[in-house]
Amino acid sequence: MSILTRPILEINLNHVLDNYNLLKNLAPQAAAAAVVKDDAYGLGAAAVSRKLYLEGGCRAFFVAHAVEGARLRPEIPEAAIYVLQGIGEDNRGLFVEHNLIPVISAPEMLAYWEKEPIAGIMPVIHIETGLNRLGFREKELAALSSRQRAQFAMVMSHLACADASEHFMNHHQLDNFLRLKKQYFPNLPGSLSASDGVFLGKDFQQDMVRLGAAMYGINTAPYRENQMKNVVRVTAPVLQTADLPIGEFVGYSATYRANSPRRIAIVSIGYGDGIPRSLSNVGKVFFYFVGLHEARIIGRISMDNIICDVTDIPEVKVGDSAVLIDDFYTLDDIARDAGTISYEIVSNLGKNPRFLRRVSG
Repeated sequence: MSILTRPILEINLNHVLDNYNLLKNLAPQAAAAAVVKDDAYGLGAAAVSRKLYLEGGCRAFFVAHAVEGARLRPEIPEAAIYVLQGIGEDNRGLFVEHNLIPVISAPEMLAYWEKEPIAGIMPVIHIETGLNRLGFREKELAALSSRQRAQFAMVMSHLACADASEHFMNHHQLDNFLRLKKQYFPNLPGSLSASDGVFLGKDFQQDMVRLGAAMYGINTAPYRENQMKNVVRVTAPVLQTADLPIGEFVGYSATYRANSPRRIAIVSIGYGDGIPRSLSNVGKVFFYFVGLHEARIIGRISMDNIICDVTDIPEVKVGDSAVLIDDFYTLDDIARDAGTISYEIVSNLGKNPRFLRRVSG
């Protein structure tokens, strides 16, 4: 009998590459950049970037912070690395040392850049088109001189509702982007869409698409069947099994009470590993025994453990693996059941040091 204690996170880099190539082929006229911020959504930015650079031919990468780009530079020596959060006193040295490209989103940051420019680097300007997050507003664009506008190498924006193909905001933002680009940056390439925008068609793809969540297997176009391959698999070992008499309670706050004799399995994974606590009494795990068997999560999810009802799966024993995410029950599925989004799930799981990580490809 095997005694295992740690949850396992398996990451398939070949599927990341396949997803990247599929998305790239959907936008053949646009450069396909890879978004590897937040450690590639927790899946390992170094390994993901190296795979895409060496086997996918990717030559443009987006990170959130300069420190992320600095760590990646040895893996992708000839690539353009764009820093979405921009440049300031706290990170300028990293731009110089590692040849990073800032995305400038506000007049104050532009003023800093003009005071402390870096030879050989032309920044990207981020313009606001309707999301009302980062970006130059139109009155701020109008205040720029022709000399200031000439400093930039690309103009970008970000869609708010691209995951809903018929949402009015999509064309509202596209119209704003095209109008502002024509008025202030007519000769610059443009980037409007992340993964979800790729599915909206050529007008939204512009000159560069920024491929992130879909590349990691997430369905960013939920109005259509997911074309992406699943990238992650999560399993966790059973630490103990026990009989639960009728009337007994399970877990913190006694939120579950057995209305008949049950058998339970205690599985070594919990909210400390990134499993949402909202799956308490509603989530499920799976076991393989000559076919796939579903076991309901009962009681509150605790920091280190979940408790599952395995009454109908008598084969379950200590050391067996419970499957939490796989091709048949994906990040999108568990996020739906948890009442959250896939992005949050994968980021929380991927960055957790308690997992035994297995990377293939």
